[in-house]
Amino acid sequence: MLPAVPRPLVQKLSARYIAGPELKDAREAVRHINAEGKLATIDVLGEEITNEDEAAAIVRAYQDVFADIEHCGLDANVSVKLTALGLNLDYDVCRMNLGVVVDDAASRGNFVRIDMEDSSTTDATLRLYRELRQEGRDNVGVVLQAMLRRTDDDIAALADLKPSVRLCKGIYVEPPELAYQDFDEVRDAYVRALEALLGAGSYVGIATHDEWLLDEGRRLVAERGLSRDEYEFQMLLGVRPQLGDQLVREGHRLRVYVPFGRHWRLQENPKIAGYIAADTFGRFIGRHNGA
Repeated sequence: MLPAVPRPLVQKLSARYIAGPELKDAREAVRHINAEGKLATIDVLGEEITNEDEAAAIVRAYQDVFADIEHCGLDANVSVKLTALGLNLDYDVCRMNLGVVVDDAASRGNFVRIDMEDSSTTDATLRLYRELRQEGRDNVGVVLQAMLRRTDDDIAALADLKPSVRLCKGIYVEPPELAYQDFDEVRDAYVRALEALLGAGSYVGIATHDEWLLDEGRRLVAERGLSRDEYEFQMLLGVRPQLGDQLVREGHRLRVYVPFGRHWRLQENPKIAGYIAADTFGRFIGRHNGA
């Protein structure tokens, strides 16, 4: 329904979830996040990529981000969507672009998280990740979605790499044969995946705003006696910040996802779209209930 909402209203509602249109907006958001004792991941938002020049522009944008992180002394890394680097245009083009971003990060002592998109990209995403790691590029991690039925097998297949993994529930609409649909099934799959990853010695970004899963995450890292630099929790900018503050007070590392960009569409950013939709619905209901 969101595409029917006037764009100015969408932009207003998105303000709490997106740092702003420019790199300087992300910079200031990260400075504030760092001052609160939290880490950050910066994501460059963009429209759907239709040619190689547009993908190259995204690469340059990430190089600017790394330069800014280094110059300003920010505690942040980046997250990239492979479709923004040309995955749907040509696999080799995407691989080349991703290699440029990862190598630029390495030259500055930084890290790249390869985001996971819908299930049509999963095989290519994991293939690219493995190829980079086998080439000796160790400053790169990946994302796995607990809701996908294949994730248990993917964790087993990646075990030899001891990957750095951002584990999330998953936000894309997938058919029942590919993804769990029941809320409790997704929760159970998340805990199972987290147990498997930690058991395999992976560094895990426990990415959730679900209080039950946060408790399970706390329990599992405590049972394994992990120190605070052996895992982290992750949340989205503007979403349940009080929970994030609590995690920091408890001594956990927390990383906040900070997207920015001038030209973007909700269709390419379902995580953000979901929270804008909830915000829109909440305001509508509140207004009609006299709140």
